[in-house]
Formats: sequence, structure tokens, C-alpha cells
Amino acid sequence: MNKPVNDGLWSGTWVAERLGVELVGDDRLTGLLGLALRRNPKRAHLLVSNVLGKHVPQSPSVVYGHGFALGRRVRDLLGADHCGRAVVLGYAETATGLGHAVADGLGTAPYLHSTRRPVPGVAPAGGFEETHSHATSHLLLPENPALLASDGPLVLVDDEFSTGNTVLNTIRDLHARYPRKRYVVVALVDMRAPSDADRLRQFAEQIDAQVSLVTTASGTVRLPADVLERGRELVAHHEAAQQTRTEPPRAGASAAEGTAGCEASVVPGQRGAGRVRRVELRWPRGVPDGGRHGFTPVHRGRLERALPDMAARIAEALPRGARQVLVLGCEELMYAPLRLAREVEQVVEAEVRYSTTTRSPVLAVDDPGYAIRTRLVFPAHDDPADGPGERYAYNVAGGGFDAVVAVVDSTADTPELHAPAGLLARLAAHTPHVLLAVVPAYLPVPPHAPERSPMLPEPLRGPAFSSYAPDEVGWLLQDLSDVTLEAPTEEREEAIQSGGAHYAESLPVEYQPSEQYQELFHTALTASAARIAQAVGVVTETILAELPLRRRSPAGTEETSGPGPVLVSLARAGTPVGVLMRRWARFRHGRDLPHYAVSIVRGRGIDTNALRWLAAHHDPRDVVFVDGWTGKGAITRELAQAIREFEEREGITGFDPEIAVLADPGSCVRTYGTREDFLIPSACLNSTVSGLISRTVLRADLVGPHDFHGAKFYRELAGADVSNVFLDAVSQCFPEVADSVDTAAKELLSTDRTPTWEGWAAVERISEEYGIDDVNLVKPGVGETTRVLLRRVPWKILARAGAGADLDHVRLLAGQRGVPVEEVGELPYSCVGLIHPRYTRGATGADGRTVTR
Repeated sequence: MNKPVNDGLWSGTWVAERLGVELVGDDRLTGLLGLALRRNPKRAHLLVSNVLGKHVPQSPSVVYGHGFALGRRVRDLLGADHCGRAVVLGYAETATGLGHAVADGLGTAPYLHSTRRPVPGVAPAGGFEETHSHATSHLLLPENPALLASDGPLVLVDDEFSTGNTVLNTIRDLHARYPRKRYVVVALVDMRAPSDADRLRQFAEQIDAQVSLVTTASGTVRLPADVLERGRELVAHHEAAQQTRTEPPRAGASAAEGTAGCEASVVPGQRGAGRVRRVELRWPRGVPDGGRHGFTPVHRGRLERALPDMAARIAEALPRGARQVLVLGCEELMYAPLRLAREVEQVVEAEVRYSTTTRSPVLAVDDPGYAIRTRLVFPAHDDPADGPGERYAYNVAGGGFDAVVAVVDSTADTPELHAPAGLLARLAAHTPHVLLAVVPAYLPVPPHAPERSPMLPEPLRGPAFSSYAPDEVGWLLQDLSDVTLEAPTEEREEAIQSGGAHYAESLPVEYQPSEQYQELFHTALTASAARIAQAVGVVTETILAELPLRRRSPAGTEETSGPGPVLVSLARAGTPVGVLMRRWARFRHGRDLPHYAVSIVRGRGIDTNALRWLAAHHDPRDVVFVDGWTGKGAITRELAQAIREFEEREGITGFDPEIAVLADPGSCVRTYGTREDFLIPSACLNSTVSGLISRTVLRADLVGPHDFHGAKFYRELAGADVSNVFLDAVSQCFPEVADSVDTAAKELLSTDRTPTWEGWAAVERISEEYGIDDVNLVKPGVGETTRVLLRRVPWKILARAGAGADLDHVRLLAGQRGVPVEEVGELPYSCVGLIHPRYTRGATGADGRTVTR
């Protein structure tokens, strides 16, 4: 494998000749950019910057100089007055260092960069999507929320300006919250098509703001019509060829690592198995490692004063006689290693180069006319939010470096970094000396600083937890599958109503349906699938139409839009509904909505740790709580009270306690698919129609103050699982109801949907008529009645006269348990289940415990 230099040949030649890709524009373009191919279904080619310091090792002075010069041009453009009020925003991951250098060029501007690394306890101040990228979700996590709230100019910095979509998404999101009159877009290269340039101008007119553009060079990329298909074929061909040349993986190495090793095997004559040792930087206390949470001019001054000493420590640790040294940053951590590299460059005789690792998968081809000559592949080592995966270092292997200084933050200094297949080991195979310099990851201190766990776990997902596909739902729960929690129904009822236990402290024994009951479920599903699909479509379309109304500016005068709804199901009955709503959004609009399931317990409220996690990863204003149906509205009231108390206690605001449901027979909510009380087959069963997950559990000896609520995964019931059968049967009806959904949703949006709470009034009337002192023992609606028969001790069932097949399963269960079914003339529900009064010596109160008569 040859050293990755281009020998005077343009590093885009290889791609241009094979795919017909052309760069047209400034003469400087080919000096600034090369071309490569990547595994990305949205864009086959990659513009590889020679001056960014990401994929191509470059002199740190050149890298920093380009960004600093752009910042000087922005300062001249804005003038002293406006420049003093500007804020600079850079894009993760490639432009975090570039944006910081631009901010340095302005001199007086604070800096913030977007991030793909959620930080627990830091509520997002915004977010947006990068549509062409392999990893799209960006978060804005400023330590000081007021950083973006000023009306001064906002300077947005990216490495390339290709379509303008990312910038438009950003401005759209931020302008809705913090409107301003001036934006400046900064990029190394502007490669937009004329139509994209027109779109930006039109957008600026729409928001009544000035949008200026500052770039080093401009041009366009000409692409053949079939470039995506040809690019995929070319990547597949070369990856297959590389795999055939791959050496067998060493013991303990993964197949993926072995494949990658072929592309970056040890060069003959080059010393491998190099030494790895640490160098202590003594990073200045309180100075952020970058702009993830904001970086002020004060921080900049403190860093400038500390840089010479830190560079001296690196220089002292370098091997004597080193001629070529690479300082290697880590993904979003670009600015700190860049500044260190530039300072080292001033004090050593060696040729210093700078680049960083990346999560972007790019094909490596050892050809002087190709921008990515070699690549190292290693596992992620910073506990990424999107889970484990491959990371890459390009043009490092075969670069002839006598030493590599790997600079990571403390979050990324993990066992994975030091593992046999980790980054350090991969580097040591290609250079005799590896130095590790760790910058302390900056963690903002919340202003109220409540005492809590510093880290909440990531959501549980199938197949490890639940039988749902991993992308269908993330469970903000802890797994209690190994704990025995089940008790006989009568025993639980007596303990609950005598005040000895809360209903959420144990679980009922899972009901195993008879063959007759299973047949009834499938019959009901066949009969109601289209009806459910209709309700799913209507409620989802209502949410998509009305979410912007929930995202008003502080003055309440402008409608705004954000990344889109975040569906949060109330486990477990809401979970199948949330999955179906997510599927509808994908079917009808091509949108993948985030979906989570959280626990809410009557008398105890919603899981506040789950709310904290959601606030740290999403804008609370985007959260839409989802449930299956309403009965008398107890959970609706419970959620509203819990959200109010959470916001007062935590200072985290924006959650809307409104619940979206398929069926709202009790008229308790505004957002619903229908207000008819009809059979939703997912109510007929327990875990076997809900991903094999139990009802949630909240017990002090199992759930600590910093834990999610618990639940069990009944893996042993997989043979009886119909969770995905239910979902697929409903989803298959989406095409046939699409037109009727559009009509129904438009009609619903134009009607008065104010809750009347007639269901609550009916329950109070029934409670009085039947001598039941507590409304919590009256369970209205077909779904709640089914729960009474499956989980509680039923007394009698009230059925609306003339109710038909929707109640077949209710009659069957009632017959099996010897429970009488009374027909009632006037009933707003199809049926009502009454819990047996003989267990009400103290009855069950609103807190789930005993209430004195």
C-alpha cells in the first residue's frame, strides 16, 4: 500500500472517470476538494475537503487559517456593531472545528456547535435534520439557553453548502423560537445548484430576514442521472474485491474488523505494534473541550494562555528524531486537537499534520487519483446514543507517521478505546509511537442542580426486550424479568383494597386464553382491522396537522415547525397504538417518528426519570403522549397533574399533557381517532398482544429514585405472541382507508373537539346507582371492561342493549368467570365493568390504596 499522496494528480480523477461526476466553478475547487465514494443511499459521492482536517491529514496552520480567514470576512461584512452581537453556530461533526475557527476570526462572538451526542440533564434548545447525511439528527445543547435567544446575527458554519437543506432546517427551527433579522451562512465551498440558491432567497423573503453567504470557493457538481445506482455498484464491486484480499481475522476479532483490516494492513518495512502511552495535558479547569455547550470569548482567552504549556508537554513526549507527526482528533472533538496541533507545529521540527476520526463510511481505494487512499476501522468508543458501530480514520495507515497523538475527550476514554481492536491498537499497528491525550469532557451544571443520577440508561429495545422490532419502540423502563412479581388475582385484589399494597407493586398472573378465546380474538381482528386503521390514520393526521400550533414563539404570534412529533406511549396499552401511528406516518408521509414507551401509575404519576431522559434528547414541545382509549379520564387527569408537578419541581417545561388516543368514548381528550366505543382487539389480551411486556411495576425495593419504572419481558410466551400479527393486520388496511382518513381528518380538524367529560359523569351516576362508593371500581368502555375480567375481581358487567359482536369476547370471559352480564338501556359506552364490592371494605381510592368509608 502506498503513501496517500496524490503526486500532482487531482484526487477526484478516479471517481470522475468512473461515474462522470464533474466539479464546475472556481479554479480553486480541485485544490480544495477531492472525490470519494461512500455507502450512503442518499448520495453516492463524497466531496472530500483537503483543508478541513477531517478525512485528509493537513497542516493545522492551513486548516485553522481557512476558518479564521472566513471569520475575518464575516467580521468585515457585519461591521463592529453587529459583530459584537453575533453568535456562531457550527455543524456536527465535520464543521465543529471550522465553525470554532470562524468564531475566533470574529473575535468577540460566542460559539456553539450542534451535536449528535445527547447529554443527560441538558435540555435541547433546538434540533434539526441533515437530510443527505448518514446520521441526521442534530441537537443544540447550550449551557446558557439565552445564547441563541438574542436578536443579533446568527452565523451558521458548515464545510460545504451543497443543497441548503440543512441550513434551511436550522434557520426554520431557530427562527421560530428566536426570530432575528440577519443570518450569515459560511462554508468552505458553495456547491449549490441554481434552483437551491433561488430557494434560499425565497425562504429569506418568507421570514423577512437577510441571509448572506460567505465562502472560499463556489461551483456546482454535475451528476449523471444514474449516479446513485452506478455508485452503489462500484462500491459493492470494490468492497467485494477487498474482502477477497482480506487476511483471516485474528483471534477475538470480528468479521467486520477482519474485512477492514485488509484496507489498512501493515505496510512492508513499516514498524508495527507501536507503543501507546499517555501524555498529561493539564487542560485548564472550567474551559470547555469545544462548543457542544457553548464557548465564550472568555473561554477563548483562557485557552490561548494555556496552549503553549500543553503543546510543550506533547512535544516533550514525542520520540526523538520524529519527522512526521499526526495529531488525530475524535469525531466532533475537532477544535481542541486542531489548536494543540497548530501549537505543536510551532515548536517542533517535525512535519505536523492534523485530521480526525469520523463515523462516515467511505470506500478506500489506493489510487493517487482518489481522495481516500486507506482507512482504519474500529468500534465506537464514546457510548454513542445510536448504539455501537464502526468508526473510521482515513489516510492514516500508510501515511509514514513516526508518531500519532490521539486526542479524545474523557467520555471517549473507554475500555473500547483501549481494546485489542480499538482505535489505539489500530493506530499502533501503523506507527511506532502512539500518544493519548485526554481532554476533560465539559458537563454543564444545571442552574437548579437537583440531586439525581448523572446518567440514565438508553431505552430497551427488541429483541432483547419485547418482541417488537428495535426501531418500532424504545422502552424507557428497566427489565425486571428475573423477579417474581405475579400473584393470584383475588390475593392481589384483597391486598390492594385493604391498603396493604399498591396495584403497581405486583403483577397479575398472565391470562392464557383458551382456544375458543383465541379464535374470537382473530375473528374480532379480521372484522375490526380496517376500523382501527381508520382511527390510527385520523389521530396521526390530526397530530401532524396540529403540532405546529403547539410550537408557538414566546409571544404566541407565530406558528412554528420543528423536527416532528415524538410519540410517547403510555405503557403498555398505548404501545401498540404508538407503533401503528409510527407506521402510518411512514406509510403516508415517509416520516420515521421517534417512539418511546413510558410508565404512568395511577396515584403515583408518570415516570419522572423518563421525562428527564426525553427532555435531554428531544424538545419537550414535540412530545405527544399516546394511549389506546379513554374510560372515565382518570389517566388524563393523572398525567396533567404529574406534568404540572414535574415542571414546577424540575424547571423543565414544554410537555403537553394532552393524550392522543384511538378511541375517546368518554370525551376526555381533544385528539382521537373516534369517539365510538368499539372493540380494539389489543384490549382482548395482555402481554401477548403488547410485545410480550408486562404491565409496569413501581416498587420501592426494585425501583430506586434514579431508575426507570420496571416491567417484565415474558420470553417464555413467544409461542402465543400475536403482537406483530395484530400490527400487520391493521397496517395492511392502510391503503384501503387512506382516502377516507383524509376526509375524516379534515372534518375532525374543523369541528369543536372540546372534551365534555360525559364519561366521568356517567361513571359517577353508575357508581351511585349501584351503591359503589368509589368511581375507581367502575371501569367504563370495552377496553377497561376487558381488563377487569382479565386482571381484577369482577362483580358484574353492564352491557348497552343491542351491543353486538364487539362484546363477544366480554360475554365469553364473563361466562368463564361466572360474572353476570346486565343489559342497560341508556349507556354511553358499549359496556362497563364493575369490580366486586365485597373487596371494598375500604375501597380503592385515587392513590390506589384504601379510603375510609
